[in-house]
Amino acid sequence: MTATRVDADVIRRLPKAVLHDHLDGGLRPETVVELAEAIGHTLPTTDPDELAAWYYEAANSGDLVRYIATFEHTLAVMQTREGLLRTAEEYVLDLAADGVVYGEVRYAPELNTAGGLALSEVVETVQEGLASGMAKAAAAGTPVRVGTLLCGMRMFDRVREAADLAVAFRDAGVVGFDIAGAEDGFPPADHLDAFEHLRRESVPFTIHAGEAHGLPSIHQALQVCGAQRIGHGVRITDDIVDGKLGRLAGWIRDRRVALEMCPTSNLQTGAATSIAEHPITALKDLGFRVTLNTDNRLVSGTTMTREMSLLVEEAGWTVEDLRTVTVNALKSAFIPFDERKALIEDVVLPGYAAAL
Repeated sequence: MTATRVDADVIRRLPKAVLHDHLDGGLRPETVVELAEAIGHTLPTTDPDELAAWYYEAANSGDLVRYIATFEHTLAVMQTREGLLRTAEEYVLDLAADGVVYGEVRYAPELNTAGGLALSEVVETVQEGLASGMAKAAAAGTPVRVGTLLCGMRMFDRVREAADLAVAFRDAGVVGFDIAGAEDGFPPADHLDAFEHLRRESVPFTIHAGEAHGLPSIHQALQVCGAQRIGHGVRITDDIVDGKLGRLAGWIRDRRVALEMCPTSNLQTGAATSIAEHPITALKDLGFRVTLNTDNRLVSGTTMTREMSLLVEEAGWTVEDLRTVTVNALKSAFIPFDERKALIEDVVLPGYAAAL
């Protein structure tokens, strides 16, 4: 099957896997409106459609710092047990409706404590909401497995606390760790203590790198901190000249380090100029283990179906390409090997065969 024959209905039916998606960036607009009204928080608009448009337009600044600032309103409604339960459950149901069979959701618990919840209570509540969503999705015939990545905010001083939480909840749904927030000026090595602790405890982690900052950020994340995956990583192209890989790019490709690439988000933050020229296609063709992700579905006005469709329509991707990035994601997921293998062999490959 060629790219020109792949329509949105086919893509919607394809089984998908997403590794890089933020809980606080993927709320339903109507949920933000209803929860904001309940707590008396003022929004730019109380019309769900207008709010969705506001998010998308506000995030299209070409600046990562301004992009991150749009999270003020989603975080405002995620400070109570009720708000966290609802958003976590709906998160899972929205993934299931989009054909996602495996997802990893990430969030920073320290950003959900303004209402008085302790860090551990935040994690317990989110896990409860995710479990409820998975149960409802399974009952509806659209099962999805969702694991959690806890984030530390790289510009604050609670990264080690977040790492401790990841260790404490590793057998209760938390599958890994990340640092998030403004990348430029906040190098990953600033939090080496947290990463060394995670390595000692055998907890896998990814690091946002190579989005707003270049090769030094990626190098630190991998070679100093020991990340198993890279969040975004689009700037690795700085280490590739005329198809020839530099040492860092070669390390990433040859050791199958997954790149969690988010095309629409990268356009919004200025890390890429178009879908057609987004590095994900060139890196895929060079043999890198690229994965396709949404990053923030509300803020970017996107879904996995939309991200796949854009690559098909604007970058010439085929169904085989979509299958490759889906399998790539599962190969690098932070769950046990046998569970990854079962998802690939029993769900993804048969799902692609059935859809075609």
